Amino acid sequence: MAGAEASLRIGFTLEHASKRYGNVQALDNINLDFTAGSTTALIGSSGSGKSTVLRLLLGLDYPDAGNIKVDGRVLGSAHVLELRRRVGYVIQEGGLFPHLTAQGNLALLPRHLGWSAEKIRQRAEELAALTHLPLDVLRRYPAELSGGQRQRVALMRALMADPDALLLDEPLGALDPIVRHELQDELKRIFEQLGKTVIIVTHDLAEAAWFAERLVLMRSGAVVQDGSLQDLRERPVDPFVTRFVEAQRRLPRVPA
Repeated sequence: MAGAEASLRIGFTLEHASKRYGNVQALDNINLDFTAGSTTALIGSSGSGKSTVLRLLLGLDYPDAGNIKVDGRVLGSAHVLELRRRVGYVIQEGGLFPHLTAQGNLALLPRHLGWSAEKIRQRAEELAALTHLPLDVLRRYPAELSGGQRQRVALMRALMADPDALLLDEPLGALDPIVRHELQDELKRIFEQLGKTVIIVTHDLAEAAWFAERLVLMRSGAVVQDGSLQDLRERPVDPFVTRFVEAQRRLPRVPA
């Protein structure tokens, strides 16, 4: 696919970016660089600023201070529509329109871009094969789909126009453990196969480490540590890092 070509990947930068919602400081002087073609996991507790980073990168919100850059160019209102055509966005539980079939949800952006019905059908079938989704599912409405099927359709919708980057906000958070495990495997395979720039938000450290070598741990709108899982475990820069790592629930040992 075209998204796997280095020239079509997309890079993002936050320069001293701050964002406040009322009395809440969502981001506080953040500096982050996401290299084109890389996969990064943003981790941290609820309210740490992870989702706000994605919203700023996509132009859904703008920083109160600092800059957001896309491929080195400051993101402004004149560039937002162009950016959104280059970036696929997936949220928790999919965000599918309930009055449209799965196929209808997939067709929204391509129709806006002037694609023919045949081109839309071919692309939907290609992505169904990529995500291991049976074709008959495309005729159903979101309420008739399982949680795993809805997330697959949401990913397909994000990929329909072959974007240069994927931003995923807790895409598996509402799924049961078995389906979540299966989709973790599927997503990792898809990320590796497509070679796009990927930024995924999760509060689950094991999931983050499964998807990405680079983990960015956030707290109260700031970056606490940026590195690998090994860095967080063996070279924590702050006591919070150790607490976050050790707070991940492990199965109890079974007595011999």
